[in-house]
Amino acid sequence: MKNQGAQKGGNIILTACVLFNLSIGVLYAWSVMKARLSAPIAEGGWGWTSTQAGLPYTIAIIVFATAMLIGGKIQDKIGPRWVVTAGGVFAGAGIMLSGLVGNNPVGVALCFGVIYGIGMGFGYGCVTPPALKWFHPSKKGLISGLITGGFGLSAVYFAPLANTLLGRFDIEQTFIFLGAGVLIVGVLLAQLIKNPPAGYTPQAPAGISEAAAKATPVVDFSFGEMLKTKRFYLMFIMYLLAASVGLMIIGNLTKITQLQAGITETGVLAVIVSFMAIVNTSGRVAGGVLSDKIGRTNTLFVVILLQAINMAAFAFYRNLPLLIVGIILVGFCYGTLLSVFPALTADLYGLKNFGINYGIMFMAWGFAGVIAPMIADFLYDLNGDFNTAYIMSAIMLAAMLVVNFLLKKDIAKQEK
Repeated sequence: MKNQGAQKGGNIILTACVLFNLSIGVLYAWSVMKARLSAPIAEGGWGWTSTQAGLPYTIAIIVFATAMLIGGKIQDKIGPRWVVTAGGVFAGAGIMLSGLVGNNPVGVALCFGVIYGIGMGFGYGCVTPPALKWFHPSKKGLISGLITGGFGLSAVYFAPLANTLLGRFDIEQTFIFLGAGVLIVGVLLAQLIKNPPAGYTPQAPAGISEAAAKATPVVDFSFGEMLKTKRFYLMFIMYLLAASVGLMIIGNLTKITQLQAGITETGVLAVIVSFMAIVNTSGRVAGGVLSDKIGRTNTLFVVILLQAINMAAFAFYRNLPLLIVGIILVGFCYGTLLSVFPALTADLYGLKNFGINYGIMFMAWGFAGVIAPMIADFLYDLNGDFNTAYIMSAIMLAAMLVVNFLLKKDIAKQEK
């Protein structure tokens, strides 16, 4: 009965973790803000170039990954609550300060990119470890998908909310209102997040006997031990290049839709961003569940192959129906990466040091935020389209299929 009560508590904590991520994911609505920042001053924008408007997003991704590493290490030592609380404070404050500095590319890059990025890293990085510890290892993919799905789903309401605020207020006020909401909600939810009590053992689901569960070997690598393994570097390069494609499309979705489908209505563009968020979230949850069923590397093979084909064809999506097909594939495949890689890291390196171990692995996602989005912005400013970026992405993904094969081979070799 005691264990059942604890499991119910685990469900509450899982819900709080999902909702916290849902409250801080302004990053995934950045394309709406970016379009307004790039608009002429006479039209209510700030007249920034595409590269200037993309820089806060890119810096936020880099800082996000770095702060996640730091926050993960702290969380492994003191637990998640105060680290997640700090995440809510930094995230909200960074967005509010972006409004206070006004039309200043450097100021926004520092406030949104650095301060908000720290908040994301501390918060997002410290909700997955405790949630995984509350549930049976056979549910790693599902739990990872639900937690990361909250972050991706945030664009469903942040995109139309930002669009509505921009229709009634200026850019500065929009940042301030969004930041205040993030700060209040994030800090309140953080108070519910904690590790399970000492000695807690999650109940095995139906179909898995307790004896079989106990027979599963427990691995707990330190980060130093993890860095000595070949599989870490195979996972890192695959995560880096595969995730960069999804980040490129998400960060430029509004501009891509305007360019390739000829849609300029702000309301429609906001709906498309929200639709991407729904598909992205679906990929995280469904991809996580799929990886629990057919294996992590098999799932990665499927989504990387689909994404490679999609990128090769993306320049030909010249109307809304075709673009929607492309968006579905991008969102689902990218979302799957965000649930499979934390689950795979936990599988191979254990949960004891998961905070810092996945923080290091997540640096690949941070570097991904530089590779494709920045190159895409540069190529857009140079050529006026993203076609070259699509082809480069397809080639990278094709190479990652080979890396995935090598990873699967290495895992099989170690399990013998």
